[in-house]
Amino acid sequence: MKDDSTKQEGSLRIFKAYPIPFLATAALFVGIIVYLAGLSFYANAVWFITLVLGGIPLVFETMRKISKGNFTSDIIATLAIIVAILLGQSFAGVIIVIMQSGGEALEDYGFRRASDSLESLLERAPKIARKKMDNGIKEIAARDVIVGDTLVIRRGDLIPVDGTVTSEEGYVDESAITGEPVPKTKHKGDDVLSGSVNVSGTFEMVTKRISKESEYEKIVGLVREAQHRKPGIQRLADRYAIVFTPLTILIAAVGFALTGKIVTVLSVLVVATPCPLIIAVPIAVIAGVNRAANDSIIVKSGAAIEQIANTRAIFFDKTGTLTYGTPEVERILPTGKYSDSELLYICASVEQLSAHPFASSMVQKAKLEKKALSMPLKFIEHPSQGVEGVLDGKHVLVGSKKLYESAYGKALSSEYDKITREAAYEGRLCTYIFVDKNLEGIVVMQDQLRKGVPRMVAELGSMGISRITMLTGDNPINAKVIADEAGISDYMTNLLPEDKVEIVKKTVSGVNTVMVGDGINDAPALATATVGVAMGAHGTGISAEAADIVLLVDDITKITDAIKIGKRMVGIAKQSIYFGLGVSVLLMIAAAVSGEIRPAVGAVIQEVLDVTVILNALRVR
Repeated sequence: MKDDSTKQEGSLRIFKAYPIPFLATAALFVGIIVYLAGLSFYANAVWFITLVLGGIPLVFETMRKISKGNFTSDIIATLAIIVAILLGQSFAGVIIVIMQSGGEALEDYGFRRASDSLESLLERAPKIARKKMDNGIKEIAARDVIVGDTLVIRRGDLIPVDGTVTSEEGYVDESAITGEPVPKTKHKGDDVLSGSVNVSGTFEMVTKRISKESEYEKIVGLVREAQHRKPGIQRLADRYAIVFTPLTILIAAVGFALTGKIVTVLSVLVVATPCPLIIAVPIAVIAGVNRAANDSIIVKSGAAIEQIANTRAIFFDKTGTLTYGTPEVERILPTGKYSDSELLYICASVEQLSAHPFASSMVQKAKLEKKALSMPLKFIEHPSQGVEGVLDGKHVLVGSKKLYESAYGKALSSEYDKITREAAYEGRLCTYIFVDKNLEGIVVMQDQLRKGVPRMVAELGSMGISRITMLTGDNPINAKVIADEAGISDYMTNLLPEDKVEIVKKTVSGVNTVMVGDGINDAPALATATVGVAMGAHGTGISAEAADIVLLVDDITKITDAIKIGKRMVGIAKQSIYFGLGVSVLLMIAAAVSGEIRPAVGAVIQEVLDVTVILNALRVR
């Protein structure tokens, strides 16, 4: 029942936004019924009133577009409406009104249906702050925070404004802002950025900037600026209209010269009304959009699906886009009496009570290997350092070198420091497993490349995409590891959001460019690219809002599906255009030379042609 209600509400919205095609269609059929009843005068009256009331707003809208320099496919239909009103050819005029007003309504309806799934993605901006007061903690709006306020940041909270840590320690995930995959330890005096997430225990901070001056708002500002400066894209239909419209006017003028009848001009305009451009192309776009939606690819504009088909350069964010965005267990290196399988059981059993990303990865690996875990006793979590507990009567400590040295009061062997340094050079992370004060193993972790990425990169190359580049805020060591695994030779590192924008902007000026990302820091580049594609499953609201296409599933390889759907859509739309406009030219010549095709007859012939090209356009689905 809820789905039916939602569909009804959506249809009502379309009707309110585009009443002309609905009312004109109803009036057309009412007039036909009255005409068949032998009341031709009243039928023509119904049609003429509909033509005037529905046609004049369309004429003014087309004139408004032309005044702004937009040469659209509606010009011929607009001329036909004007001449139909002047000559009183109401039946043919109403059909033109329906065609001209119906294309935009159909396309909008298709996008509204496809984009409903985005609503849950567009809410992420920090809205609430917990201000420390003399008598407790008070929740206030983030916009009401002032410089110098002391804020309490609990585990899982979004940091609402930029500030400085005043507690001894905090543990913050900045991946959405900076692109670095691993949460950072923030000590007293360190800066934290708005839009980051506290992934460990509670800490306090003092406000350094108000909400509108903080990092998150700066990125929002970059997105707005990029969207404002993004050049308009000439749609497929309008590109063909540039040639077809002058040709139609020329043939109409020749027809008038040959026959001396103004009605010949209307006949030419009626048979020339470019349904392949006004109706068939939007239907092909809608079919492509819905085909994409079935694959969990949400397309937010007709221009996006047209332009992605002609992509020549594509930029990928690294963390969370090409990679999963969280470090995964790569291997466990035994250093004592336990095997790697036994160490996995020990480590995962203790870590299962922690919410740290490392703990989640360890427990997940144990589940995949079907390990039965035990519950530890005397569990203690040391924020940003590790955990400890008693398992099967043995004291287990899993964590950093710093935690080991503070817990046991002795330094770790330099031999193991070497292993850690080598792992770091390869873009990996290490954590230690101690059992009864003895180092028994080292866990090596890495942010893993998503499955299918190398195949996707190769396939993009075969599609004619000449430039494939990885952009990241991460360091060169980590970036090189992922780029090599992905098969991407071109990559840039240590980039700020504005750096990504500049790189994309330089490329957009030359070729159609796609940017694929997931984080807040990617949003400005997504808005700058010809087509921005956001990872919606785990991405942020601002990236989904800035993008033209959103992948609702956590599968980066869907980008190739989006390009294939776009190519198929454009190919079939062009078939409809070539066939429809070709037949229209022949009909125009016949109408101009003979002067015998009445406007009403021409309108019926045009409708037969319309049905043909529409059926062809539906093959995109």
